Amino acid sequence: MLKSLSVENYALIEKADVIWRDGFSVITGETGSGKSILLGALSLIQGNRADVKVLKDPERKCVVEAEFDISNYNLQSFFDENDLDFDDICIIRREISPNGKSRAFINDVPAPLSVLKSLTAYLIDIHSQHATLLLSQDEFQLQVLDALADTGSIRNKYTLLFRDFSAKKKNLSELLSKLESQNSNKDYLEFQLNQLKEANLSENEQTELEDELAKLSHISELKEVLEKTQWHLTEKEDSICASLHEVSGKMQELSTVYEETNDWGKGLGNALIELKEIAREVESRLADVTIDPQRMEFIHNRLDLIYTLEKKHKVDDIKGLLSLQNNFEKELELIENSDEAVNELKACIEEQRKELEQLSNTLTLQRKKAKQPLEQSICDILHGLGIPNAKFEAEFDELADFSANGKDKITFLFSANKNGSLQSISNVASGGELSRVMLALKSILSKHENLPTIILDEIDTGVSGEVADKMGELMKKMGEYMQVVSITHLPQIAAKCSTHFKVYKEDDEESTVSHIIELSEEERIKEIAQMLSGSNLTEVAIENAKVLMGLK
Repeated sequence: MLKSLSVENYALIEKADVIWRDGFSVITGETGSGKSILLGALSLIQGNRADVKVLKDPERKCVVEAEFDISNYNLQSFFDENDLDFDDICIIRREISPNGKSRAFINDVPAPLSVLKSLTAYLIDIHSQHATLLLSQDEFQLQVLDALADTGSIRNKYTLLFRDFSAKKKNLSELLSKLESQNSNKDYLEFQLNQLKEANLSENEQTELEDELAKLSHISELKEVLEKTQWHLTEKEDSICASLHEVSGKMQELSTVYEETNDWGKGLGNALIELKEIAREVESRLADVTIDPQRMEFIHNRLDLIYTLEKKHKVDDIKGLLSLQNNFEKELELIENSDEAVNELKACIEEQRKELEQLSNTLTLQRKKAKQPLEQSICDILHGLGIPNAKFEAEFDELADFSANGKDKITFLFSANKNGSLQSISNVASGGELSRVMLALKSILSKHENLPTIILDEIDTGVSGEVADKMGELMKKMGEYMQVVSITHLPQIAAKCSTHFKVYKEDDEESTVSHIIELSEEERIKEIAQMLSGSNLTEVAIENAKVLMGLK
C-alpha cells in the first residue's frame, strides 16, 4: 500500500507531504484546486515522461517521493532480477532538474524508467472514467475469472510446466535448424576429417621431422669432417696416432735418465688411447653416414603436407590439427546420432503436451464453474449502480494451442439496455458504464487477490443520488480488502470514506499555491455540507452531511 507521498516544486505545489491510510480514502476540492496535480505527481512515480514545464520554480529541481509497504506482494524475485535492494518498505523517488534531466531511484538505487514502470504496476493503479483498456485484455479477463475459480495452485503448476514445455519446443526447433545446417555441411566435414585422418599425424612428429631435416641438410659436411678426422688420426703417413705412439715410446725410454719423462710418456700414452677410441668411433659413424635423397624427399613432402594443413586450418602446430580432427569427429557423431536426440526431445515434449492438456482441461472446468457466479455478481452490482438492465456474460472460446494461461480465451460480453444483444464490452459500453463495470470487477477481485492501491479519478462522473451512494458503499467494501482512493465531487461518496483529504489553492503575493490536508471529523462535516449546498453553508446542509456520514 501507499504509505506517504512527498511532492516538492511540482506545478502549483510548493511542498506537500501526505500520509496515506489503509481502507477507503477520498480527495475532494474545487475544480482547478489541484487534485489532478497529485495524479500527475504519482504518474512520475509510475515512470511516465517528465517535462521541465511542471517545475513551479524553474530554478530548482522537482522531487516526488513515494513510500510503499510491499511486504505482502512477493516481490523479492523482482528486486533480485533487477539488482535492487529489497526491503518491506520501498521508497521510489523521481527528480527533474531545471535542465530537463530526469532521474529515478528505487531504495536509493538508480533505476531505468522501464524497471520503475514494471515495479509500480504491482503497487498502484490509477483509474479514470476513460482508463478501461484492461477490460479488453485477455490476461485481465482471465485474472478475474481465476480469482473466483480459485485456480491458483493448478495455474501455477500449469505455468511452470508451460514454461518448460515452451523452452523444450524452442530447443527442438534450434536443434533441427542446427542439424539441417550441419547435414548440408556433412560432406564437407567428412572431407576435412578424412584429409586429417589420412595424414596420420602424431603430436611430436613435426618437431622430430624438422630436427631430422636439419641433420640431413648437413650430412655432406658431416661426412667430409669425419673423413678428414680419420685421415689425420690414423691414415696419413705421419698420422697423429702414429706420431704420438713414437714420441710416447721415446719418452719412456729416457725415463731411466730423466725421471720426469716417465709421467709425460704415460700422459701421451693415455691421450693416444683416447684418440684411438675416437678414431674407431669416427670410422664406425662414417660407415653409417650415407646421403639418402629418398629420405630427404619424404621429409620435405611430409613437412609440406603438415604446413599446408596448418595454414589451411589456421593453426600453429599438429596439436591444433589433432584438436580439429577431434571436433570434426564429434560433429559428425552428433549428426549420426541426431535422430536419437531429436526423438528423445520429441517424446519428452509429447509427454508434457499430454500433461498440459490435462491441466488446461482442469483449468477450463474450474473456470466454467465460476462463470455463472461471476456473471450474477457483476449483474447484481451493476443493477445497484444504476444500470438496471445490465447483462454480463463471460464467453469461452478454445484456443488452437496452449497459451501461458491455458487454452481458454475469455471475452466479456455486455449489454446495458433491455432486450439489447450481448456484444464485446469494449464495443458497446459507454464511458460511464465501462467505469462501473470495471469498478464491479475490481470489487470482486479485491476479495480474492492482493491488488495494488487503486486511485479512482472521478469515476463517479455522470452519476448522483442513490447510484452515487451505492458506489460509495462499494468503494467502502473494497477498502476492507485493499487501499482505495477516490477523487470525487459527490458528497454521497465522500461520506463513506475512512480518511478524507481536501485540496485547495490560495494566492500569495507572487503566485498561486495548492495545498492538501487531512480533514478532522468536524472539518469533514463542513466539507460534505458545502458539497451539498455550495458555499452558503446552512444548518440543514450540516445535518444532511451528518446523515450521509452515518453520524445520525
